[in-house]
Amino acid sequence: MRAWVGQGAKAPDVWLAVAVIGVLIVMMVPVPSWLMDVLLATNLSLGVLILLSAIYMLRPLDFSVFPSLLLLTTLFRLALNVASTRLILLHGQEGPSAAGHVIEGFGQFVVGGNTVVGLVIFLILVVINFVVITKGSTRIAEVAARFTLDAMPGKQMAIDADLNAGLIDDKEAQRRREAIAREAEFYGAMDGAAKFVRGDAVAGLVITAINLVGGLLIGVFQHGMSLGEATRVFSILTVGDGLVSQIPALVISTAAGIVITRASGEQGLPAEVFRQLTMHPRAHWVAAGALLLVGLAPGMPFVPFVLLSLGFGLLGQALRARRAEERVREQEEETTETPVPTPTLEEELAELLVVDPLRIEIGYGLIDLASRSSGLLERIQGLRRRIAQELGYLLPAVHVKDNLRLHANAYRILIRSAEVARGEVQPNKLLALDGEQAPGLEGTPTREPAFGLPALWIDPGARAQAERAGCTVVDPATVIITHLSEVLRTHLSELIDRDQVQRMLDKLAEQHPKVVEEIVPAQVSLGQVQRVLQRLLEEGVPIHDLLRILETIADAASQRLGEDEIVERVRARLGRALVQRFLDAQGRLRAFVLDGALEREIAEGLARTQGEGLPIPIERWQAVARELQEAANAADLDEPPLIVAPQIRPWLARLMRKAGVRVAVLSSEEIPAGVGVETLAVIRGR
Repeated sequence: MRAWVGQGAKAPDVWLAVAVIGVLIVMMVPVPSWLMDVLLATNLSLGVLILLSAIYMLRPLDFSVFPSLLLLTTLFRLALNVASTRLILLHGQEGPSAAGHVIEGFGQFVVGGNTVVGLVIFLILVVINFVVITKGSTRIAEVAARFTLDAMPGKQMAIDADLNAGLIDDKEAQRRREAIAREAEFYGAMDGAAKFVRGDAVAGLVITAINLVGGLLIGVFQHGMSLGEATRVFSILTVGDGLVSQIPALVISTAAGIVITRASGEQGLPAEVFRQLTMHPRAHWVAAGALLLVGLAPGMPFVPFVLLSLGFGLLGQALRARRAEERVREQEEETTETPVPTPTLEEELAELLVVDPLRIEIGYGLIDLASRSSGLLERIQGLRRRIAQELGYLLPAVHVKDNLRLHANAYRILIRSAEVARGEVQPNKLLALDGEQAPGLEGTPTREPAFGLPALWIDPGARAQAERAGCTVVDPATVIITHLSEVLRTHLSELIDRDQVQRMLDKLAEQHPKVVEEIVPAQVSLGQVQRVLQRLLEEGVPIHDLLRILETIADAASQRLGEDEIVERVRARLGRALVQRFLDAQGRLRAFVLDGALEREIAEGLARTQGEGLPIPIERWQAVARELQEAANAADLDEPPLIVAPQIRPWLARLMRKAGVRVAVLSSEEIPAGVGVETLAVIRGR
């Protein structure tokens, strides 16, 4: 048996194909009654297995094959209906066992041989399946599909923020993006798959009517049975066939409802249900009192209601005792809050003299975020690690300090003691992005500080509700680290100083001592190297290859070139590393390009103005910036590249940064040979 299962696990596609072909054969070829029993039992077993799998899954995507499985089980069930109808109409005159013992058992034992009761139960099951479960599941699937699609941009931005903050690497970001795409596909498929169940319920009604009416006609007119005998035999077979098909259908419909309504959690549905139903002891006491009142009402059975009332009361008391023990344990584990000392005048003056390269100041209400348990410090280290990996620059230590002059929940980010950004977070809340669009979600409206997106500060207990509504939910530490990441994206070049450059050169000299000794300071000064590195970091150019950068600076300096020309030489030398982050999976560079006439107009204007002022009219420049921003939004790229002529690239890059347009301006000379370019749009500025 184990070997057989192992072989099946190695070739599941073969077994699935065989099963689908077998279903088609059952539709076309007469099936003996003994095989019909096996197939009907298999159908019932599959329904139970699918229901239990839905109950014990942790998140809907754990059962992502459910839409396809729903289609296959519906097809299987309809094939069995066709096969059983064939048996009933061809051999029904032979007696109730003509279509197999399973149908006979459901027709006689399950409903006590009373066909009227059987028909009533069958109709009730159809109504429950069609009107209650399936209709509700269909509506939930429609809403879930819409909310999932609406929430995709926010979730993508959250992934990018975590990636920028160093909380995740590229592989984890790719995995999360794939999970978002799978989630959208899953709920979209469930929206359509729910229609299968509704159609199956209608088909069950039609097939039952065909079995009953067709059986009576065949029994009376073809086999000479009396109307009473034909009614007795074919009604039992019809009821049995209807019940044996509707019960698995109801089970699978219930599984579909569970899959659609299931919110992701760390535990299965049974554990989550028990945990949430036992959260509030007061609810059990109220239920106990209500049951006691019902039991005391005239005409009501006293014993059952009193026993249930006693059970709920004891359960509520036990839950209350457990909650009290948990609170005591939590209080014992909590450390006593350290009072914030009032700084002395000398300490304040000494603090003013310290200039940190990068500092985060927090209000007294956010002091707990500075502890290691909050995760903020670890995420800052992760951000430093990511910047070092991506850009080759080791970010200075980020000092987190309290500032009693700030609002309790405020923070600000300073670079060399100058404030560059500030924001506010709620320490005991969670931030739900796009929360204002979630129906029924209560919270305090706000704006996400890094990107200015509308959001809500919600209670931690409302997290599941917000996620079900498609919101991206983050904690205060993530909000701050995302804001810091965005600040560094535009201000990183301000942090690199000559001491850091000297340490980088000392590190390089350990492997290439002669090169460093020959170039610095013999050919170029330390200040020149620092300024070039600043210009490179300003545009997000990696400086890992410091040796090549240094050699290029030395070659350009010997030709008496200006700083702009030196930077352009270095960028061209680093071309492959420069464009690497913009290449797609096929190795192509998907970029915008400027219209040739616009490039010539800008180049002529730069030559005329000598780089002072705008080389084109302000209205034309505003049209160019607006068209670029719209094209970047339409391309759904974080920082799409723009390829321009070499002579206008430095000016255009500076102007784009000032205008806040998130594009990477590349020179055509920086594109390595062999890299294909796909034009996303031609910018004309009209």
